[in-house]
Amino acid sequence: MSDFKFCPVCAASLVLRADEGEAGKVRLACPDGHWTHWDNPLPVLAALVEIDGKMLTARNAAWAEGRFALITGFMERDETPEQGIARELKEETDLDAQYIELIGVYEFMRKNELIIAYYVKASGVIKLSPELVEYRLSAPADLRPWPAGTGHAVADWMRQRDLPVQYVGFAGSTTPIEAPVVLK
Repeated sequence: MSDFKFCPVCAASLVLRADEGEAGKVRLACPDGHWTHWDNPLPVLAALVEIDGKMLTARNAAWAEGRFALITGFMERDETPEQGIARELKEETDLDAQYIELIGVYEFMRKNELIIAYYVKASGVIKLSPELVEYRLSAPADLRPWPAGTGHAVADWMRQRDLPVQYVGFAGSTTPIEAPVVLK
C-alpha cells in the first residue's frame, strides 16, 4: 500500500475502502470523500543509448558492483516522453540526443512503474552525474538483456535488428539463463 496517513484536503485519517465496481481493489481514501490515493503506476523513461556505434549502460550509485542497466528517469510536467528522455540523458551523462525512437512500453510491477523505453543515438563526451558511478560501452551484439523491465526493451531492440538475444540473470551479468516467456 502506501505511507500516506492523512487526507491532503481535510487532514482526516485515511481509511481502506473497497472500490465500487472493481472487485478486489482496495484503496486509501478520505472517509469524507475528499481524496483517494489511486496508487497508479508511474511512467518511467528509459534510454538504450548508442554513441559512436557502441551501446551505453551505466551503474547507479545505489546498485551493487557489476550491475549495469539503461539510463532512466521520471517525466516532468509539461514535457513529452521524448523531451524527457533527452533531458534525462543530458542530466545523467551530459550527452545530447540526436535521434530518438520508441522501442516499447514495459511493466515493472515490483516498483509500480510503467517503463517507456527508447533507442537514442547520442553525441558528446560522457560525463556522469553523481547518480551514476560508472559506465560501459558495448558492441550491440554483446548486449545481454535481463528478465525484467528495461531488459525486455533491450531484447526487443536486439530482435528488431536480428541480433541474437541471450538473457542473463540480472542487469550487467554475463551468466546466461533460459529466456523468459514474454506475452505480447
